[in-house]
Amino acid sequence: MNIIVAVDKNWAIGLNNKLLVSIPADMKLFRETTTGKVVVMGRKTLESFPNGLPLKNRTNIVLTRDETYQVRGAIMVHSLEELLEELKKYDSEDVYCIGGDSVYHLLLPYCDTAHITRIDHVYEADSYFPNLDEDPEWEITADSEEQTYFDLEYQFVKYERVRS
Repeated sequence: MNIIVAVDKNWAIGLNNKLLVSIPADMKLFRETTTGKVVVMGRKTLESFPNGLPLKNRTNIVLTRDETYQVRGAIMVHSLEELLEELKKYDSEDVYCIGGDSVYHLLLPYCDTAHITRIDHVYEADSYFPNLDEDPEWEITADSEEQTYFDLEYQFVKYERVRS
């Protein structure tokens, strides 16, 4: 399973259920990477999308404790066990965890690849991604040249779980 996320210098990912910043190249990479694939998210992440609708051209799986919660075009699961059972239907290389922070923390142990957009800035935030640079189980296996969006510098970094 994969994770895809944009983080700031402190590994922050959001504030008030919104992304810290919208960088067109990051959005394009997200679209290109996840289109035709399976995206796994929490309810609040789904509700942060335009009109609270699932992402087009993807299989959307939403993890929520609310057993009555339904959204047309999305598969609802209500526990980690139910999610893992549902994911057996798909090639794990085609599954992307897209947030939010509680779902990232829950699924990180099941992921082998993390696609991280590292933004060279510190934002006010209330949700964070685990710092993979401090986790010996993860290593950087690829990174892009530094990119710029107005005065914001960022780069795309691929982390992979170290196999012992």
